[in-house]
Amino acid sequence: MHPARLDSPPRRPRSARPLAAPVPALTLGSVVLTLLVALRWGPLMDLDRAVARSLHERALDDPGLTHAARVLTDWVWDPWTMRALCAVVVLALVWRLRDWVLAGWVAATCLVGTLLQQGLKAALDRPRPVWREPVDSAHYAAYPSGHAMTAAVVCGLVLWLLRRYGAGPALWYPALVLAVVSVLGVGLTRLWLGVHWPSDVLGGWLLGALTVALATAAYDRWAAPNARA
Repeated sequence: MHPARLDSPPRRPRSARPLAAPVPALTLGSVVLTLLVALRWGPLMDLDRAVARSLHERALDDPGLTHAARVLTDWVWDPWTMRALCAVVVLALVWRLRDWVLAGWVAATCLVGTLLQQGLKAALDRPRPVWREPVDSAHYAAYPSGHAMTAAVVCGLVLWLLRRYGAGPALWYPALVLAVVSVLGVGLTRLWLGVHWPSDVLGGWLLGALTVALATAAYDRWAAPNARA
């Protein structure tokens, strides 16, 4: 298989939506969980505390793994690292494909995801876990997890773009594995370090997936037909 020439026309995007997501299910899950957190529903709060306490005890007993979690969460999977990846994708769409509309859509989706999670943090103002012997620290309110939501948005958009432009198995499967490991891994590091409740992370995942699902569905419905016209 010969590599494509740099001056060859880019591959046409697929017209179908290969990453069609269950928008109603994601919407329901996001709304219900957010309401339960806002209402401080007892069973959820009890479960959050039990899981967080168990993980914190393990983090204290395993300083090596705790240090690795800090490196991963502060550098590899930090929201600014994810936003930098999004910026690279946007620049590639402009430079390689000359697709200003799609590039703007991806950038806008990342921005909307950030504004949504910051707005919910301010509105709910949920306190983070407080420990007598903390292993890490974090700022701002707890719900939803910004790390988890940003990773879900950026990784979801990257996978959507790869499918849209027909990425082959050699690229698609490693990207899929890396995306899944990143999204799950960043959430688990936040829990291990004791800076989030489990429902914060789950909320970040659900809201991030919902943001991507709505943005990609809207693009395929309105922007893509106009771009092909």
